[in-house]
Amino acid sequence: MNPFLTTFEAVAALLGIGIIGFYIVRRRMLPEKVLGLLSPLALDIALPSLVFANIVTGFSPASQPQWWQLPLWWLGFTALAFVFTLALLPLTEQSIRREFAVTLFYNNAIFFPLAIVTGLFGGQSPLLVSIFLFTIFYPAFFFSTWPFFFGERRGIAWRKVVHPVLIATVAAVVIRLAGWHVYVPSFVVSMLELLGGMTVPLLLIILGGSIYIDFTGARSFNMPQVTLFVVAKNLLLPLLFLAVIYIVRPPADIGFLLLLEAAVPPVTAIPAVTQRAGGDRAAVAQFVVGSFVASLLTIPAMVYLYSLFFPLPA
Repeated sequence: MNPFLTTFEAVAALLGIGIIGFYIVRRRMLPEKVLGLLSPLALDIALPSLVFANIVTGFSPASQPQWWQLPLWWLGFTALAFVFTLALLPLTEQSIRREFAVTLFYNNAIFFPLAIVTGLFGGQSPLLVSIFLFTIFYPAFFFSTWPFFFGERRGIAWRKVVHPVLIATVAAVVIRLAGWHVYVPSFVVSMLELLGGMTVPLLLIILGGSIYIDFTGARSFNMPQVTLFVVAKNLLLPLLFLAVIYIVRPPADIGFLLLLEAAVPPVTAIPAVTQRAGGDRAAVAQFVVGSFVASLLTIPAMVYLYSLFFPLPA
C-alpha cells in the first residue's frame, strides 16, 4: 500500500464531489435556497444514522478496552489547537482576525478522516468507530462555542448541544456495552447504513454550492492572508502534532487520528455560522477553499511523513 497515493485518491474523491456541488448550483440545477434545507438532512438524520450503525456493528469493548480514553485525547488535541490558533492571531489582518481564528480552530473532524480511513484500511476498519468516539463531543462543542469568536455571550442553546450525533453515539455505545446489539434488527441497521451513506456526499455538495454562492460577486482574493492560513492549517498544525506524537508516543490508532485531525481542512459549516454572526463570510470562504484545494497534496504528504516514523494502524 502506498500511503501517499491512497490518501490522495480519498481526498480527490471528496474534492470531486464538492466540484459537482459547485457545478450543480452554477448551472441552477439546484436552487440556492435548497442548500439550507439539505443541511439538517445531512447533520440531523444522515450523520447520526452513520454513527449509530457503525458503532453498533463495529464497536467491540473487549478488543478496544481503552475506548474511553479517546474523548480525553480529543480534549488534549482541542486545547493544543486553541493555543496554536491564539499564537497565529498577531500575524493576521485586524479586520478578519475573528474569521481567521474560527476557521483555523474548527477542523473537519469527522468527514475527511472517515473518507481517508476507509480508503486506507477499508470500510470495516476499527478506526471508523474510533473516529466517532474520538469526536463524540465535537458537534456539541462546536455549536456551543463558535459564537464566542464573534463576541457573542448568549446562553447555551441546549437543543444544539444535545445534538442528534451525540445522542446516537451514546445510545450505540450503551447498546454495545450492555450486549443489546444482538436485539437490534438487521433491517434497522441496513436502513441506517443506507441513510448514513448520504452524509459525506450531501455535505460536500452543499459545500461546493455554497462556495459558488460565496464567490459570486465577491471581492478580490486575499492571497497573502489565504497563503498564511494554508501554511498554518495545512502544514504547521499537522507538523506540530507530528512532533507531539513523536514525543508522547500514544497508541498507533490514537497517534494516527491525532495526525488526521490536525491535517484536515476546516469544518464545512464555518461559512454559514460566520454569516449568522455577522462576520465576513467571503473571507472565511476564501480560507476554506484555499485549505481544501491544498489538502489534495498536504494530507497525503502528512500521512506519508507519518508512515516514515510510525507504523500505520492495522
